[in-house]
Amino acid sequence: MKEIPVTVKRSIELLGLFLLGALLVLGNNIIMPLIMAFFISIVLLPLYRFFRKKRFPDFLAILIPILLMLTIVSLIGWFFSSQMGRMIADFPQIQKNVSLHLSSLSKWINDISHFSTTEQLKFIDEQSSKLLNYSASILGGAAGSVSSAFIFLGLLPIYVFLILSYKNLLLRFIFMWFKPDQHEKVEEVLGESESIIKSYLIGLLIQITYMSVLVGGLLLLFGIKHALLIGVLFALLNLIPYVGALIGNIIGVILTLSSSQSLTPVLIVLCTIAFVQFLDNNILMPRIVGSKVRINALGAIVGVLIGGAISGISGMFLSLPIIAVMKIIFDRSEMFKPWGVLLGDENPGESPMKNRQLRSKSDKVQQKLEVENDIQPTDKAES
Repeated sequence: MKEIPVTVKRSIELLGLFLLGALLVLGNNIIMPLIMAFFISIVLLPLYRFFRKKRFPDFLAILIPILLMLTIVSLIGWFFSSQMGRMIADFPQIQKNVSLHLSSLSKWINDISHFSTTEQLKFIDEQSSKLLNYSASILGGAAGSVSSAFIFLGLLPIYVFLILSYKNLLLRFIFMWFKPDQHEKVEEVLGESESIIKSYLIGLLIQITYMSVLVGGLLLLFGIKHALLIGVLFALLNLIPYVGALIGNIIGVILTLSSSQSLTPVLIVLCTIAFVQFLDNNILMPRIVGSKVRINALGAIVGVLIGGAISGISGMFLSLPIIAVMKIIFDRSEMFKPWGVLLGDENPGESPMKNRQLRSKSDKVQQKLEVENDIQPTDKAES
């Protein structure tokens, strides 16, 4: 049989990726809740297995972890509602502080430019009018987004329950897609994917906890108002890779400015967040999540942006675990192995232009690069 030319293979690969992206864009309202539910199911699997070992009925072994998850989400919702209540109670003082900061900013602009206070007010009025018109135009869409969010959140526990209930059926479906001689590789991919997803998502839950405690606790010690709210918001926004930390810093600054007449608390907030991020990035998170599969920064940023374009915040949050699973699959496929290399962090110390061995798909070369880049092999997950 005549071999398919390399250019045709690459064209088919690119076409397949394009069609996959188009499918995600067109069906994201259906697909994203399913993907989110799948990842949550992976996180709840250890609890499910624990209750099954204790001879709980299958129904209860699934229901109890879901109820625990909903309790945690409810507590987070209660925390935010109580904090927002405190902010509403402080609204007159917040309004006064905001006016003071705006007056200082206006004076500074007046000193360094030719814009008078009158011209600045005129500019603000014009922009406010445009903003109101824009807000009115998207008001109908906002109501639709809220209803979609409620549907999304309502479907999640149902999907999680059904995925855990039909776990064995879904696994059988996957194995039936492949020939018997490929089942060992499929089992390896499934085991590694489960291990990576659990490690990543449970690590994120631990990260939320200690970042909330560290940021909120340190800011409380410095006497910063709304310290706990800033800590929890930053920890949650930090779930969105790269982009979330920046948004968290901006929100922290805005909350501090609105509750203080001085700029010193703003510097304290920024320094505290920077210190906690340093601890998180260099000491805590590497020890918690480990380095079993690493995605290079370029692939991660592009993946986050694509995930955001496809499905907003949920797409940005799910982008890294999805890319990690894709890399595991690509690394086990002879056809898609170059894509696994492109996403990975196994950066060669030499140029493939000089070292010809680095041009091959050899597993020995890959293992050597993993050792050089301190990437640990992934243990198989429990079946």
